[in-house]
Amino acid sequence: MAHARRKVAVVGTALSDCGRVDDATPYTLHAQAARRALADAGLDRSLVDGLGSAGTGTLAPVEIADHLGLRPTWVDSTSVGGATWEVMAAHAADAIAAGHANVVLLAYGSTARADVKAGRRGGTYDFGGRGPAQFEVPYGHTLIAKYAMAARRHMIEYGTSTEQLARVAVQARANAALNPEAMFRTPITVDDVLSGPLIADPFTKLHCCLRSDGGAAVLLAAEEYVRDCRTRPVWVLGTGEHVSHAALSSWPDFTVSPAAVSGRLAFARAGVRPAEMDFAQIYDAFTYMTLVTLEDLGFCGKGEGGAFVGEGRLLVRGGELPVNTDGGGLSAQHPGMRGLFLLVEAVRQLRGEAGERQVRTAGGGVPRMGVASGTGGWFCSSGTVVLGAG
Repeated sequence: MAHARRKVAVVGTALSDCGRVDDATPYTLHAQAARRALADAGLDRSLVDGLGSAGTGTLAPVEIADHLGLRPTWVDSTSVGGATWEVMAAHAADAIAAGHANVVLLAYGSTARADVKAGRRGGTYDFGGRGPAQFEVPYGHTLIAKYAMAARRHMIEYGTSTEQLARVAVQARANAALNPEAMFRTPITVDDVLSGPLIADPFTKLHCCLRSDGGAAVLLAAEEYVRDCRTRPVWVLGTGEHVSHAALSSWPDFTVSPAAVSGRLAFARAGVRPAEMDFAQIYDAFTYMTLVTLEDLGFCGKGEGGAFVGEGRLLVRGGELPVNTDGGGLSAQHPGMRGLFLLVEAVRQLRGEAGERQVRTAGGGVPRMGVASGTGGWFCSSGTVVLGAG
């Protein structure tokens, strides 16, 4: 029997232990975050009939479901890099709205930092040399080099400077200074960023995300479950997803990310404009990602990102558009596919639970709307979710 489409809310969020976690496995972090998210929502585990998971093991949702003691009747293992969780949230919201699931858990955990320290993996992630990648691997493209090339193209096209990119890192760190859970909180300057060791031109070390351990979980539920929750609901207003290319050589324009499509779809489906957002949580493996995503989501014009981020606009305190209010992947934590952390932070802001880093509207109130936008691969994929306070 067909169901009327239901409203969907985020009713629970949590982080596992993050930062330096040497004595845990990814499964431990999945379970820790999941238990905390269920406790946050005040819902019993037995109500969870959907699970989204990626990035762990051979059969991610099967292994995680078994480890958590769940037997879901709806699963998703979509894996598109950093955009995975915004895309999964979109799929989960659609499934709940259509009546295919009632309560969906999205869970992630990674010991990326601890694995490198213990020698269980190398510091450079290898995507292999098969398929489209075979035509670029001989030229020595690393993941960071791909992002650096895109940043350099933007600099050539629009006059964007390394100083402007550096200001993204400086403002992320200033926001992290207000977050007791952030891995790095000591303020930095533009000179600190520019004088650091060169990693891939034009990126120095502080243009790049940190490497941490950690996990996160988000619980989405149909509207009729909201009254049983202990938290204020945060409603999913609109979502969008897009994949644009597999190889760097097939990317039409290095200065346009797939967020240009996913963002347009999400805002249109929510029936709102970028100017109505009180904050933005943006995937920031590198400073250029923040800048170009702000352009592509419509917060400024194409080519204007350098000037936009250079005026302190991204700060929690005094910024016109607070961005990555927890410090982002540049300063807070980055265990791998960080998109789920964007959703957790967005929900905390909309509930007014962000403590010292809480965003306030012009009238001093709690934000009413915000956007989370994840990016995956080398600007290959994007997922955007518009959220509204209950």
